[in-house]
Amino acid sequence: MKSMRYFMNHYKIVGACAALVISGLFFSNPVSAATYSTTPVSISGSGTLTMEPDEVREVTATFLNTGDVTWHNDGAGYISLYTYEPKYRKSSFDPGTWLGPTQVKRIIEASVAPGEIASMKFQLHAPSTEGSYTETFKLASEERAWVNGGEITLNIKVSSEQLAVGSSETNDDNSGYDGEVTVTTANSVKAKAGAAILFTVGVKNTGTKTWTNYSVNEADVAIASTSIDSFLHPSWVGSQLAYASDSVSPGAVAYITFAFSAPKTNGNHIASFSFAADGVDVIDVEIPVEVTGGAAALVSNDEEQIDLKLGEEPIIRVGILTVDEETDNEVVITSDESDFELQDTEGNLLAELSVGESITAYYSAGYYYFDRGQGLEKSSYGLRFIPLEENAVMEISNFDYRKTRNAADANNTYRNILELRYNSYKDRVWLINELPIEQYLYGLAETSNISPGEYQKALVTAARTYAYANSRYDVSGRGEWMHVNAYADDQVYRGYEHEKNSPTIVQAVIDTKGVIVTYEGELAITPYFSRSDGRTRAWSEVWNGDKPWCKSVPVPWEEGGVLWGHGIGMSALGALKMANDGYQWEEILKYFYTGIDLTKTW
Repeated sequence: MKSMRYFMNHYKIVGACAALVISGLFFSNPVSAATYSTTPVSISGSGTLTMEPDEVREVTATFLNTGDVTWHNDGAGYISLYTYEPKYRKSSFDPGTWLGPTQVKRIIEASVAPGEIASMKFQLHAPSTEGSYTETFKLASEERAWVNGGEITLNIKVSSEQLAVGSSETNDDNSGYDGEVTVTTANSVKAKAGAAILFTVGVKNTGTKTWTNYSVNEADVAIASTSIDSFLHPSWVGSQLAYASDSVSPGAVAYITFAFSAPKTNGNHIASFSFAADGVDVIDVEIPVEVTGGAAALVSNDEEQIDLKLGEEPIIRVGILTVDEETDNEVVITSDESDFELQDTEGNLLAELSVGESITAYYSAGYYYFDRGQGLEKSSYGLRFIPLEENAVMEISNFDYRKTRNAADANNTYRNILELRYNSYKDRVWLINELPIEQYLYGLAETSNISPGEYQKALVTAARTYAYANSRYDVSGRGEWMHVNAYADDQVYRGYEHEKNSPTIVQAVIDTKGVIVTYEGELAITPYFSRSDGRTRAWSEVWNGDKPWCKSVPVPWEEGGVLWGHGIGMSALGALKMANDGYQWEEILKYFYTGIDLTKTW
């Protein structure tokens, strides 16, 4: 199988959409910066299970949709659970009823809107060998993105010895109940206002009685610096945040995970909760929470002026692959089109390779290593694979979507430069594709090759505007050395193979080359979404501030429909129907974005 990641002060400005299948036309996540994120709400046994050898048990898990995309259990981008850590691994707990050796189950609900909870049931078959096992899984939107925060881990003890579990009734005798907080996710939390926070606490049973169940609940608000309502999360059931039924002997530690929301006001707060065992309050759990900038704080109207004189085509840097266990933590690069050079990020020549030759590279402990067939060599700087023929196609030969992501195509070929770059910001390695914006647009997978041409032109113009807005930033200050990534949290990009299979989209890019959306001579942000309910929303209806070109307009083509997405800007379905009715791409854009100009910038 993945977070506009940043846009004008690094905030997302586009919203959710679901995949559409309309008149046989496929829209692969037409939102330009959809967010797939979640908070796990519950899991069987609170993530701790004891199973007998060869036992088959059903596990239930629930997830809160905290993103801006409606989830679906079928169609393009459907939500399902995959094995993880490492991802796409084969699990020894696969009972043979999963969707595949690495794909577990889809969510049960047909659709789950942002703020709603999805549920999932799947079976585990314990191996015959006794011992302790850890099984990690993660939600994914098929062929789009991993769902941020969607990891769940089961700690499983396989044993033929049965635990002696006492009564789960509330104990009126408080004697013998005592506990000590020994483990927490963090000593303190820093979060944006309103953000969902997932927190795990481990409480050691320091009393004399064995606990049979335990929970985290609201605490007395008088001891908190902020009203408990400020931390309210949709996953709470009444005053209870989380509950687990499990036996915890004296000296053992109970682990429980729960969710709460960051308050909406900036500053320092204390989230105070109560840990209870068998209905007896055992210990208070206090979590310092520092709140910064609001989640609703979008770009102000005082954006920097942009020189829109006709100039050179911008270059964009796209994160196409996190280099991890999916490719054995290395990349193998070759080209069937051009000789290529290996340079470091300081411009020093490290190697020269001919057409068809391969080079293996990876990062480890502060150094970049490469092997061109002459033994292992290393560099202190990032590695750049540069074709001598401009915009020639490079291949990542040890990466194949068909093998690891159940896709129809390999999606492992990309034009122009590839760069291997570690970043300490998130402690991971990306393979980055550096290329001109128009070449990038050729490989976008935001709509089908058979959708109407005028619709395609409107869509790629909005996408070009998005890409241009990001490309203006200095990547050295953006954490991961790239402007966007290739997944649904920016724009879905599949590189040369998609370009080769989508000639009508390529033609739409050529026909609109260099054209971006402007308003009164400045770059105009162009959010778009799946479909409306008969009208779009004004910017001010959904987000802070105002954008005069993002006004509410009627969409009679969609009257009586259901809104999918934030509703601001261009409706993908409405735009498609306008194209089918004979509207030109310029008319479509100017209908949805009030008072704009279409400016050729390069």
